[in-house]
Amino acid sequence: MASLQPPSSSPDAGTVLGCLPRLRLYARALRRNREDADDLVQDTLERAWSRAGLWQGVGDMRTWLFSIMHNLHVDALRRGRLDFVDLDEHIPEIPVAATQAERLALRDLHKALVALPAEQCEVLLLVALDGMAYAEIAQALGIPIGTVMSRLAPGRERLRG
Repeated sequence: MASLQPPSSSPDAGTVLGCLPRLRLYARALRRNREDADDLVQDTLERAWSRAGLWQGVGDMRTWLFSIMHNLHVDALRRGRLDFVDLDEHIPEIPVAATQAERLALRDLHKALVALPAEQCEVLLLVALDGMAYAEIAQALGIPIGTVMSRLAPGRERLRG
């Protein structure tokens, strides 16, 4: 029977668990509904778990996990397996009731993000939601740093508009 624990010598088992909140947040932004996002997180963790023997060679576990998630998401898009729903149906849980102005601002932000090209939205979310450095984003998405910057600048400009 296979062990349900990663190698005990791996210092990164706790790091994987520590990445869960940010992975869930990014997955929700990519998939636009809770159920699909949870599936994406589960698939990401399953892929990482199945490669637990590689953990010792992973320089930055967070970047590696985001890279796995991004690749799984892109694969699903290419296969046409995603049906996006309107996030207005799935209002995020806010610990304190939002004022009407705050709800309208969140709705406007959501509409602006959805209107962005996927490449710009992905980069913008990794910077804004996770605070990743450009080099980390480039590594996670498998693109040059210059491409990160060239996607981020117009994305920010479109959001300002």
